Amino acid sequence: MTGTLAAQANFGGLEVVAFESRHAQEMASLITRFGGVPRVAPALREVPVEENAAALAFGAALLAGKLDAVIFMTGVGTRRLVDVLETRHPRKQIVKALEGITIVARGPKPVKVLRELQVAITITIPEPNTWHEILTELEENARGFTLPGSRVAVQEYGAPNEPFLDALRARGVQVMRVPVYHWALPLDLAPLRKAIQALVEGRAQVVLFTNAAQVEHLMRVATEDGTKEQLLGALQKVVVASVGPTCSEALAHHGISIDLEPTHPKMGPLVQETGQRAKEILKQKAENSRQWSAGPSDASHTVTVDSGEPGTRGKFSTDPKLRISELEPAARPAWEDSRFLRACRFEVVDATPVWLMRQAGRYMKEYRDLRARVPFLELCKNPALVSEVTVTAAEKLGVDAAIIFADLLLIVEPLGLHLEYDKGEGPVITPGIREVADIDRLQDVEPEKSLAYFYEAIRRTRADLDARLPLIGFAGCPFTLASYLIEGGGSRSYRHTKALMYRDSGAWRALMERLARVLTQYINAQIDAGVQAVQVFDTWVGCLGPEDYREYVQPYTRLMLEAVRPGTPMIHFGTGTAMLLEAMRDAGGTVIGVDSHVELGHAWQRLGDGVAIQGNLDPVVLHGDLDFIRMRTQRILNQAAGRTGHIFNLGHGLLPDTPYENVVALVKMVHDLSSEQISTGRNPVPDWKFSRRKSDQY
Repeated sequence: MTGTLAAQANFGGLEVVAFESRHAQEMASLITRFGGVPRVAPALREVPVEENAAALAFGAALLAGKLDAVIFMTGVGTRRLVDVLETRHPRKQIVKALEGITIVARGPKPVKVLRELQVAITITIPEPNTWHEILTELEENARGFTLPGSRVAVQEYGAPNEPFLDALRARGVQVMRVPVYHWALPLDLAPLRKAIQALVEGRAQVVLFTNAAQVEHLMRVATEDGTKEQLLGALQKVVVASVGPTCSEALAHHGISIDLEPTHPKMGPLVQETGQRAKEILKQKAENSRQWSAGPSDASHTVTVDSGEPGTRGKFSTDPKLRISELEPAARPAWEDSRFLRACRFEVVDATPVWLMRQAGRYMKEYRDLRARVPFLELCKNPALVSEVTVTAAEKLGVDAAIIFADLLLIVEPLGLHLEYDKGEGPVITPGIREVADIDRLQDVEPEKSLAYFYEAIRRTRADLDARLPLIGFAGCPFTLASYLIEGGGSRSYRHTKALMYRDSGAWRALMERLARVLTQYINAQIDAGVQAVQVFDTWVGCLGPEDYREYVQPYTRLMLEAVRPGTPMIHFGTGTAMLLEAMRDAGGTVIGVDSHVELGHAWQRLGDGVAIQGNLDPVVLHGDLDFIRMRTQRILNQAAGRTGHIFNLGHGLLPDTPYENVVALVKMVHDLSSEQISTGRNPVPDWKFSRRKSDQY
């Protein structure tokens, strides 16, 4: 690198912390070269797996011709794996066996080792070399190789990549895990503790992460020493640079904001590009801290927002004990004055807010194109794609709130059950929950750990979304989740669910209380990650009558909703619930969602004016012409009668074959018609006839 370029990428004497182990000396030299004062504190120690039975079993399977592909994840792991195999088999025999199958190299390091061994590489994974790119290459660019039914060995590095292994299994792959080494803490923790102290005391201003395990080990040591909260606070003030997506996901899991990722996920570009921008980032953080502080600094309860709009930048409290109204006006998030949140608070709006269930879905070409390439569950587990789908739908439709793209059943896998989606058949959950013993086998859930990808998706979406637009999270209610677990999927009669409910009240109570607690954790973690409201779905509760609902469902829904962090609007929605509205209201919720089987005006009359209402256009109306859509939209607005607390939505989710242009037209109709109604105070009759000229504008 030329001297001129090095001068441009200059830390200017800042102290830079890094956690490299194997490349510690190289990292220190790079930091020094670019004008920084290095503090390299190794966070990892590679420990070979003793008596590696898995590696030897891999060798036996390879030589017996029982494998179709091998995925080499790291250079060191590749070399050590061959060393282990050579204790039993000649190298020529190993190389010859590898020649007959598909060989995948995740990045330049395994490529280098395989070339030294003279092993032909079938697929080289492009940057940023994550498991997502591996799947894409295997599905799209692997000539003569198909995933379903194949037998694939994965050389692991440090710890198993469970999302990757699950994604392979979901595609019908028989996976053989081949651990070669694992990561442990260094024997000498003094350098790591001194690095933490330097960050906490403000002596170090930049921190570089090159491995997800470094993050976990750093947090582990800080937790054990009682300095975790101080460290998290310090990391809000310094420059945090991550080498790539996997490392960034680990940081985001702990609530650590990433200031920079290099253009190439390598150590050299990481140091160079951080050196170029470090002082600029520090200056901006200091300015934000001075001008936009919302009170006493507490980094564990603040987020930084900058939408580019005047008055929307600053640090905002996420502490549930600190109400928005207690913040300084300049520190009030822009979304707090949105139509949607104002309606949730029964405040006056200039037009009725509207968002649509399944607004990011198959009726939209962008989503169909994406789904043609990415299976549904994989899409749900990819934070970048989740953000793209969520934000694209909200922006294209012009709605007043975005809802995070996810699935109601993501919580199933952490419970210890298997979830898959059969084409055209919906979710399939195995094994089903039918007896007390099945309930006892459910695993304890820590959503922030087992669903880290989901919370990272929320954080990314909140960052990518217009700061004026609220983000809605969602979850199932205990009864609906229990029904899925018991039936093993959807059902028409819910016979097994009702049988357990009626037959064994103790087992039913144990299951529902457990699910209520898990769902509360799941929801509260969404709020912590950055949603402004949450909709809970009781999709299947309409199969019950009012008495059964009050006895078997209401107590547990109330248990869940009462434990949700206060101050966050909760939308309580069910389908087929015309006879259950009062009981649902009593179970809890800031807003009651009404389906299409009850007139909105009648529903509001029954529920009373003390509750906000969301709804409730029949989704099939959007298959009609624009005059008909406009008439039905006006009818619902008339039934709302200009009352505060109305959020326009469908009575259920958008259907896959809904004409896209009609969805866009509906949103504009709601805004235009309600704005006119609110500004004039007029409430036209529901059967108002519209001319073709009037509707042509949509």
